Amino acid sequence: MSPPVVVTGAAGFIGRNTVAALNRRGIDDLLLVDRLRRSEKWRNLRGLAYEDLIEPDALFAWLESSRGARVDAIIHLGACSSTTETDAGFLLENNYRYTRRLGEWALANGVRFIYASSAATYGDGSVGYSDADDITPRLAPLNMYGYSKHMFDLWALRRGLFDRIVGLKFFNVFGPYEQHKGDMRSVVAKAFDEIAESGHVSLFRSYRDGIADGEQQRDFIYVDDAVRVILHFMDHRDASGLVNCGTGRARTWLDLARAVFKGLELPADIRFIDMPEVIRDRYQYFTEATIDKLRASGFRDPFIELEDAVSHYARHYLAPERLQGGRADGLTARDTPGPRS
Repeated sequence: MSPPVVVTGAAGFIGRNTVAALNRRGIDDLLLVDRLRRSEKWRNLRGLAYEDLIEPDALFAWLESSRGARVDAIIHLGACSSTTETDAGFLLENNYRYTRRLGEWALANGVRFIYASSAATYGDGSVGYSDADDITPRLAPLNMYGYSKHMFDLWALRRGLFDRIVGLKFFNVFGPYEQHKGDMRSVVAKAFDEIAESGHVSLFRSYRDGIADGEQQRDFIYVDDAVRVILHFMDHRDASGLVNCGTGRARTWLDLARAVFKGLELPADIRFIDMPEVIRDRYQYFTEATIDKLRASGFRDPFIELEDAVSHYARHYLAPERLQGGRADGLTARDTPGPRS
């Protein structure tokens, strides 16, 4: 039996897709860690093969038992990812201190440690989106979520740990199994629901000179690509660091909305609405990952084209889910859209 892999946040969006990818490799000796409570995240576990599922509070006792001695890797994706969460104490405990304790255990026991950081650490982007170590201390996140992630990045950087661990700064990830996130799910998922209900898509107006409505840009990355990056660093133990996980190519919200309509074979009907005042001074008008460090790590895969990814997501997951009242759990690796050439 292969050594077990621990995946935290396993019933969540990126976590669920990561576990599915490990299963496709024939890896099922997995300890899944998540807090399900009364949420609908349990639905994401259907169709997955794993050894056990425990809550985050029980993980350290499990690791300190005889079973923990066999752990090969920890993929730590569990966190509160709400950018509007205002309970700073909760975010400190959940996103920073828990990650720190888990990282310390992994390092002390020679276990591969890969954790989720975030592009939210870049704040307004005024110093760019470089993941170079000398840039990291200069970043100023705009919300407490981003700061809680930044705290661990800084802690690991100050202690010189990035020669042994991997932090992935996820940009705008979208794809299957994100519906449980509610208002924090991707604009692709929201746009699909809006089209189904009203026939049109609403985008925020621009409040910055020189940027037209809908021309705000993001680095959108399909979850399949994000998972490939995670598994790359699980496979290549000689590659470590704090690394951007994005495509390196910014696209506009208009591009994204049009791709949803195209994927559904519907004429585009895009309307603009006022941006809530509470987020206007914290809104990011442009994000684009620098991916030199990712490429230097040996990751050479091309990224899936935005239009192909959105079409695949809308047709194979979102539409069946709405029409059938359930998830399209039967899809396999061969259903994945082709990468950009």
